[in-house]
Amino acid sequence: MRDVPAAPGLGSVGEVGIENMTSAEIGSAITGGFRTAILPLAAIEQHGRHLPLSMDADHADELAVRIARGLGNALVLPTIRVGYSPHHLNFPGTLSLRASTLEALCVDYGSHLARYGFERVVLFSGHIGNYPVMREFEARLAQQLAPLSVIVFTDSDAILELWRDCAEDIAHLGSRVGGHADIAETSVMLAVHPERVRTEQFARGYTGIVDHELLQRAFGEGIDSVSSNGILGDPAGACVDIGHACLEAVTSLIIEYARSRGA
Repeated sequence: MRDVPAAPGLGSVGEVGIENMTSAEIGSAITGGFRTAILPLAAIEQHGRHLPLSMDADHADELAVRIARGLGNALVLPTIRVGYSPHHLNFPGTLSLRASTLEALCVDYGSHLARYGFERVVLFSGHIGNYPVMREFEARLAQQLAPLSVIVFTDSDAILELWRDCAEDIAHLGSRVGGHADIAETSVMLAVHPERVRTEQFARGYTGIVDHELLQRAFGEGIDSVSSNGILGDPAGACVDIGHACLEAVTSLIIEYARSRGA
């Protein structure tokens, strides 16, 4: 793992978040070979009674830094914190962008990167609900941002499978992964921001099979149509070890994909 090259006034060698850097520091990093930009997508939406609405955004923030450091040649753009969440709007506080708005934001975020010297942008999401939208706009985004190379990670099924593996390997609780405010997401928040987890409010949600049919119903009719408390899975048994394992596994998955596409 490489550190960002030191630049005049650089307060923290190794910083990868561009919003925490000066313009001169970013220019120095690009000159030094940091030609990949990471664009995390997220959501501000309900996550049961025990997790804050920032869950997916906090998750994306953490993954983005880990991915950038793992690639060794990347800087992190500010997370697009609000995402596509119409299926959560029956729960107070949830915010949602139209799919076209989310796409437009990605275009706008990436439209000047090539001018600065970046050669590619890697997109992923900390919110599973963004992935159908990302799959739909991937080709258009690549066309609009050319000559910048656009790498969009879209395999949300692989993320869920890794979460199940981590929960099973560490605590034999893979069955409690449902994909939303479950043992995996709760463990991630315990690893990243434990003070934000309301452990006394843990409650089981929908614990049946989460397949394409169920997700289509949740997207079409609202997540409350399949889970009255808005949870898919069960947070019981969440722990820091599972959280770190999930973060490491998903980081490696996205890095491997990005490298396979030239990052």
